[in-house]
Amino acid sequence: MAPNFDLSEPVSVPRIRTERLWLREYRVSDFDAFAANLADPEARAHAGGVLGRRDAWRQFSSATGAWMLHGTGWWAVERLAEPGLVGTVGVFHRDGFPDHHEIGWVTLRPFWGQGFAKEAARAAVDFAFGVWGAERVVAHIDADNKPSLRVARAIGLTFQGDVDFYDTHLTRHVVDRPSRAG
Repeated sequence: MAPNFDLSEPVSVPRIRTERLWLREYRVSDFDAFAANLADPEARAHAGGVLGRRDAWRQFSSATGAWMLHGTGWWAVERLAEPGLVGTVGVFHRDGFPDHHEIGWVTLRPFWGQGFAKEAARAAVDFAFGVWGAERVVAHIDADNKPSLRVARAIGLTFQGDVDFYDTHLTRHVVDRPSRAG
């Protein structure tokens, strides 16, 4: 039997450039900083607690693989002026919620307070609406995570209500696709 070939286009992660940042594919060279952040109790205070290196690798690989399964996923965030991971942002489909795009963001603690999360998240939402044609983007945020709540407000998400999300009490925030004039 002759081999069968699938000549469809390979999956790639789109790159987005903002004023100060690149949103790009994850690289193995990002993993040490990624894992260190997941092991940092202060950085993980509102995200389910710390994770060891093995679980960090699973999360890293899962975030990378989401692009293959759904064509959506997580981007590594780095500064234009100085390469190296400063955070992550993703717009993705979560299992069990196929009808909307969910957004999440993380800034590594050494880079807190510099506006990177807001800049990256704004670019990701714009991409979801402008390129993917998303009708709504949703975020689930711990009510005590004041910095993430500020980012959500700054990029246009509004509080929709409290939710029980995978047995965790979170707040739900949404932004709908801007209507087109004319």
